[in-house]
Amino acid sequence: MSTVQITAADVNKLRQQTGAGMMDCKKALVEANGDFEAAVD
Repeated sequence: MSTVQITAADVNKLRQQTGAGMMDCKKALVEANGDFEAAVD
């Protein structure tokens, strides 16, 4: 399993797009391996 770097900027961008909480956004990005489109879903 490769580790993807999730930055605060990535989390904030996803929060702005979805309105979800910060930890939810970070978790979604980690689970999606940094893939924004997959994290939004």
